[in-house]
Amino acid sequence: MALVPYEEGGGWAARQLHSPLATFHFASRTIRLQQDWRRLGVAAVVWDAAVVLCAYLEMEGIDLRDRSVIELGAGTGLLGIVVTLLGTRTVSVSRVLLSSLGARVTITDRAAALEFLESNVQANLPPELRPRAVVKELTWGKDLDNFPPGAFDFVLGADIVYLEETFAELLQTLEHLCSEQTVILLSCRIRYERDLKFLKMLRDRFSVYEVHYDSSKDVHIYKAQRGSRKDDF
Repeated sequence: MALVPYEEGGGWAARQLHSPLATFHFASRTIRLQQDWRRLGVAAVVWDAAVVLCAYLEMEGIDLRDRSVIELGAGTGLLGIVVTLLGTRTVSVSRVLLSSLGARVTITDRAAALEFLESNVQANLPPELRPRAVVKELTWGKDLDNFPPGAFDFVLGADIVYLEETFAELLQTLEHLCSEQTVILLSCRIRYERDLKFLKMLRDRFSVYEVHYDSSKDVHIYKAQRGSRKDDF
């Protein structure tokens, strides 16, 4: 799941995490997400890394139309929802053509989070876009036969790097999903030495560049591609 370590505490941040509802504004729409800390813990709240990556995709105007996108460790679904909206929002044609030109988004997490994730996705997408966003189970390194190799234009993840015992499986998953043209975007806060270890492991297999840093939230966005590519979007 989209798991990150969190210590109980007081203050505004803790109240936000424990709130049953989180509201955001992206792609000219208001997105209202259910949160469920008590039932699903850290996998069912919105973390800053997801918000920063959504803002980056929108501000940079990255063209997601007619692209195949997969999100790993989706949690509440914010990023996948925003990608689906951004992949269609600039097309001012009939509803039929709008659907055909939209991004194709696969939003994944482990089985325990899927019902919660699906409910947020369905509640925040207009009916004509819902077929464009598919919620699907993916446990890193284990369900890869259910996903065509190298079939995605973008692989996205927000705060999915934290458990060192999952690093090998996450890297295996990234290698399976990526072709030479695939762009990986990982948004994360560097909390521990092991986070830097993962980046080193990633650099052993991909070309990795930091493309954005949000100092207010202390969140980094890294772009990775196979080989020595450094393509623009």
